[in-house]
Amino acid sequence: MGNKAPWSWLETPPAHHVDHAKSEWREETIASLAQTRADEDPEFVAIVDGVRTLTWREWLDEARALAASLVDAGLEPGDVIAFQLPNWHEAAVINLAAVLAGLVVNPIVPIYRDAEVRQMLGDCGAKAIFTCTEFRRFDFAEMAARLKDELPDLAHVFTVRGEGQNDLKSLIEHGGELSFEPAQVPSGAVKMVLFTSGTTGRPKGVLHAHATLDHVIRKSGAHWGLRDGDAILMPSPVTHVSGYANGLEMPLICGTRTILMESWNADEAVGLIEEHQIAGTVAATPFLVELADRARARGKTLPGFRFFACGGAAVPPDLIPAANAAFDDLRAFRVFGASEVPLVTYGWPNDETLAATTDGEVIDYDVRIVDDEGRDVAAGQEGEIIARGPAMMLGYADEAQSRDAITAEGYFQTGDLGTLDANGALTVTGRKKDLIIRGGENISAVEIEDVLRTHPNVTDASVVAMPHERLGEGVCAYIIPAGKTPKVQSLIDHVIASGLAKQKIPERWEFVDDYPRTASGKIRKDQLRADIKAKIESGN
Repeated sequence: MGNKAPWSWLETPPAHHVDHAKSEWREETIASLAQTRADEDPEFVAIVDGVRTLTWREWLDEARALAASLVDAGLEPGDVIAFQLPNWHEAAVINLAAVLAGLVVNPIVPIYRDAEVRQMLGDCGAKAIFTCTEFRRFDFAEMAARLKDELPDLAHVFTVRGEGQNDLKSLIEHGGELSFEPAQVPSGAVKMVLFTSGTTGRPKGVLHAHATLDHVIRKSGAHWGLRDGDAILMPSPVTHVSGYANGLEMPLICGTRTILMESWNADEAVGLIEEHQIAGTVAATPFLVELADRARARGKTLPGFRFFACGGAAVPPDLIPAANAAFDDLRAFRVFGASEVPLVTYGWPNDETLAATTDGEVIDYDVRIVDDEGRDVAAGQEGEIIARGPAMMLGYADEAQSRDAITAEGYFQTGDLGTLDANGALTVTGRKKDLIIRGGENISAVEIEDVLRTHPNVTDASVVAMPHERLGEGVCAYIIPAGKTPKVQSLIDHVIASGLAKQKIPERWEFVDDYPRTASGKIRKDQLRADIKAKIESGN
């Protein structure tokens, strides 16, 4: 992608980002908001993790110092810096520093390994990456050093919670001795490139502006009744759009406090909600199930816990009322969105029936339900969900991918099927996309298939979603062997050796002679999904 972000930080968004969206944007970025917060209430604790807390003043001071160090290291406005970190407070410092220095951030989920990270850094032309030294028995700094030798644009590998002059702590100390003037960044400029797996094996770089994320955070916070000083629990990765927006950006935009969880643990979550008087969270379905179970088991009704915005995986209709019943004042509700169109719906916090049976109320988005020819279907009929609005992405880093995904009228084609009633209630009924959503994590089936087909004992591979009691969906591989049926462990080792994340290793293997196909020879994955669903339900 070259040395800078695909669109310069000084350029306006591309033509397919419709004009009506910009009328809803405001000019402020989190850089100016951080200064205002620090001036008005410097001692307010805004970020909490298991290691330390950050007040408004500490957050801004450390971010300014880091920004000064990054500029001193040769980074220029429009350059991309990546961070691959757990839910640590340092991610908030890096994110704010990037805005102050006019840099574009590339958050990378920690589950990714060499294959995925190499592509992401290379595609966005990242100049620097912040990474852990070691986390969960994996040396991220060592991986980043390997990739630096392969990627000519990657000039710097910075560590977090490590040591030496390239560690975050040293960078902040050095920057504190430098003079620094924040970059003047327009709110419509690119602020983030976030890679997401889609229907193809190659992840797509979603580009968001400062203004698009600001808009969705302000509107959703108001819809959910957030108040200054409310504490928000964030177990979702801050390198996902949901965790990033509601964990790292929401405090500055809505005046909230973020309580970060390094990893999900329902017992710990119950304790944190009680200790910090947490008002709500935005997280995947399995978290709500386990949180309600643990609260019941411990006899905790957590009266201050007011909302749970639930999405990212299938939500059974009986889950919402059952979860609400476990707490004194909770209103859980389903929401729908994607990295490209964050929060198309904000949920029904005041209507339990609609909260449980639909995927939320369409707010601020122009949503259409269309047939395969792009024609609107009648109200209540199923079709593909397409959407446009002020929080929609600017486009993909690859303009060709943008042309494929965005209509001439500026609608993003989600690939999800659904219905929309006259009251604005959207219900997702299925997916056109060949995508597996495992515990809220998007997994590309094609990417796994491409790896499996390189195994010497595999003629063909077809990967589909299967029901998973805890995570919503799991990964199942249907294999046509080449001669002797390969051993399952051999296939697992082959996927691991490819460098793919462990979450992409199929959890179940089915060996077949051929696949059900259409008349043109296309594999009927709907029949494969039905087959594995029936086998699991029958106990086979």
